[in-house]
Amino acid sequence: MPLLSDLVDLLHGWYPPDTADGWDAVGLVHGDPAAEIGKVMFAVDPTLEVAREAEAWGADLLVVHHPLFLKAVHGFAATTPKGRTLATLAGAGCALLTAHTNADRAVGGVSEALATAVGLTDLAPVSASWDGPLDKVTVYVPVADADRVRRALADAGAGRIGDYDQASFSTRGEGRFRPLDGASPTVGSVGTAEVVEEERVEVVLPRGRRTAVLATMLAAHPYEEPAYDVVELADPGTAATGAGRIGSIVETTLRGFAEGVAAALPATSHGVRVAGDLDRVVRRVAVCGGAGDFLLDAVLRTDADVYLTSDLRHHPAAEFLEKDGPALVDVAHWAAEWTWLPQVRARVAQALGDTVETRVSTQCTDPWTFRI
Repeated sequence: MPLLSDLVDLLHGWYPPDTADGWDAVGLVHGDPAAEIGKVMFAVDPTLEVAREAEAWGADLLVVHHPLFLKAVHGFAATTPKGRTLATLAGAGCALLTAHTNADRAVGGVSEALATAVGLTDLAPVSASWDGPLDKVTVYVPVADADRVRRALADAGAGRIGDYDQASFSTRGEGRFRPLDGASPTVGSVGTAEVVEEERVEVVLPRGRRTAVLATMLAAHPYEEPAYDVVELADPGTAATGAGRIGSIVETTLRGFAEGVAAALPATSHGVRVAGDLDRVVRRVAVCGGAGDFLLDAVLRTDADVYLTSDLRHHPAAEFLEKDGPALVDVAHWAAEWTWLPQVRARVAQALGDTVETRVSTQCTDPWTFRI
């Protein structure tokens, strides 16, 4: 039987916590990493009703999308709604783990699950993520010292590209300089112009390592005044992860697409809201699981015929439509994100086989319960 730490490592491998937004609260909320896990339940919201379902089923771990404690708290007494939820789970010996914005943008994550559920293919992010901002450092080194400086750069964390390390590029040329009074030149003498055969060494590095890499390079370089430059690299926009997804669908109309969405998603009182010409031809679709206002401008820059998301507000939606962009389809937040649960359940079951039982909660935790 796997340990809780094994499940945490598995889920964090798919949905790394460090890819979550800075305001988010993700990861293991409650539980002993050394505890054995035999049953895992998945839900969108950590409500009291969901906690009681987990308790009744005998779950050892509840994996949820939305955080129980998104804002900092000083306590979680059972006299409060969130405290009662955690007390129920703790009393049942059930751990709690949250995968929120880190699951939203991941490969195999929430937006990708929604896109798959409504029939999209050839998926790509609407707004691609980046592994992190990169710099490129170029430094000019005497040929005899180039290997030593390259090794120092690599040891400091430069030259890592994907699954490769110690990556660099070098070209040879001539360095020219004249030492002035006060200089202590490694090569040549004060007042005399020098020409030195040098190598131009170029490496990439995470921007967060800039200070450490430069300090190491300066310490390893034989010159007292090395010539170097630092260039900040732009995001190439080619990452497989990122916000939302865009893909293709068998040609239909906006009405037909909306009807397909209604059939593919769990039923809610919210239903499916549509803005646009119902006879409009739909071939390309952008989606975003959860609240999608923040992607409206990015969607306008795509070739999408319709944008499927949740929680669209009046003014942003109206202004979006005035720009003659895609049509809009708005669905319940819970329904859109619920599509992820069967997929993550299947991934866990495939990874761990019959060592664990898995279950998806079908309780509708959408806050709207009736529509007239």
